[in-house]
Amino acid sequence: MRLLHTSDWHLGRSFHREGMLDHQAAWVDHLLEVVAAEEVDVVLVSGDVYDRALPQVDAVRLADETLARLAASRARVVLTSGNHDSAQRLGFGSRLADAAGVHLRTRHSDVGVPVLLEDEHGPVAVHGLPYLDPEATRTTWGLPARSHEAALGEAMRRVRDDLAGRAGTRSVVMAHAFVAGGVERDPSLESDSERDISVGGVSIVPSSTFAGSDYVALGHLHGRHVLDERVRYSGSPLAYSFSEAGHTKGSWLVDLGAPAEGGAAVSATFVPSPVPRPLARLRGTLDELLSDPRHAHAEDAWVQAVLTDEGRPAAAMDRLRRRFPHALVLSFEHTAAPVGGMPAAPSSGRSDHDVVAEFVTAMRGRAPEADEAALLRRAVDACCEDPDADPVPAAPEQVGA
Repeated sequence: MRLLHTSDWHLGRSFHREGMLDHQAAWVDHLLEVVAAEEVDVVLVSGDVYDRALPQVDAVRLADETLARLAASRARVVLTSGNHDSAQRLGFGSRLADAAGVHLRTRHSDVGVPVLLEDEHGPVAVHGLPYLDPEATRTTWGLPARSHEAALGEAMRRVRDDLAGRAGTRSVVMAHAFVAGGVERDPSLESDSERDISVGGVSIVPSSTFAGSDYVALGHLHGRHVLDERVRYSGSPLAYSFSEAGHTKGSWLVDLGAPAEGGAAVSATFVPSPVPRPLARLRGTLDELLSDPRHAHAEDAWVQAVLTDEGRPAAAMDRLRRRFPHALVLSFEHTAAPVGGMPAAPSSGRSDHDVVAEFVTAMRGRAPEADEAALLRRAVDACCEDPDADPVPAAPEQVGA
């Protein structure tokens, strides 16, 4: 049986206020092309279909179109909810969708009830585990602890109970969690676009929780990762933060062999996604970024730039966009140490003008120039004088002076 393992679509997400629906729609086209060209039997979507619990209308429309196209393809679909999804909204109409070969698994009550498929080697049970909130599952299932490990441990107990009565059936498990053996082994896989799912600091689930499964399709981390040949993260199909600039995005094409003692044979090939717009992280002075030919690759990319000029150049973003029209994020890093520290509070002998000038110096590493100092003085004077203030009568001894 051939599986296509995907996750973390995050339909409706924006990239630093840039809409991504067109890019996501192009990826859906790619997904359908892979299903047809590679003769995929089952598409697995391991959570975070949407970017938010109440998705925007256009995102819902794209999801509807995607599932309809997949239902009309040669593949079946098993889709679970992630921590970004509303399980109730995503699972609406699930019983009707089952009839079309699109299996939505979003409810705790369905844990342990598989989607049953079959190929020339016999049956395959796909257990789609929705994101299991530790507090909700502790209450619903009466768990002794509030943790992701406890929730998924109970879920896998139910999975094994089901499989115990299905001799010769191969198993595929889908889960949305932070599984041990991932980020802590490779910090480059961390992503700013992943929402923290820790509860009381207990977020990690050991990979041994899934022992005995023929294949485990994980979601939540946005970088692809192989914990072992049977346990993998596909990562998100597109980059959703600049921290993912070094990621190769895509899906796992997994071939599940015949049943065997010790587990069915598994082989996996990574299928890269098309890159609608690359990401570039640049650092240097503004003049260097605008003139250095080494940065030509970033001229059509989304750009995050860090300027190292001693002072903040005027209209830096406007000037940067003359070469990099898709620059989105700009920050400043002074190479010279700031003169002094943060200015102290006004005291005897130090005027408001002095304090403001010292603040500007501390923030950008050089003192205001003459015209800047004059402008700051006018601003301070305008703030200090209140033309609407009630007049204060002179002291008696000064009357008539």
